[in-house]
Amino acid sequence: MSNHVIQDWTHSQVPMKYGPTRDVRYKVYKSGTRLFQEIRSIDDAPIHTLELPQGMALERNSYEVLLRYVLVDVVNS
Repeated sequence: MSNHVIQDWTHSQVPMKYGPTRDVRYKVYKSGTRLFQEIRSIDDAPIHTLELPQGMALERNSYEVLLRYVLVDVVNS
């Protein structure tokens, strides 16, 4: 099954609770009927893939909020 890219790879500097910012890149894509946000390090190592709720095609600012949530609360916990 092919993926439909909603937002192509985007670089972001995410402020962390403690320490420096974290440089990452992410993309948002649809696979079948499911929507995902894939997060990778700058050197292309996978960090996390988040499945987004149905109908959650958002603006870039909203994807940035989800990105910070995943890095601060999910990956670093």
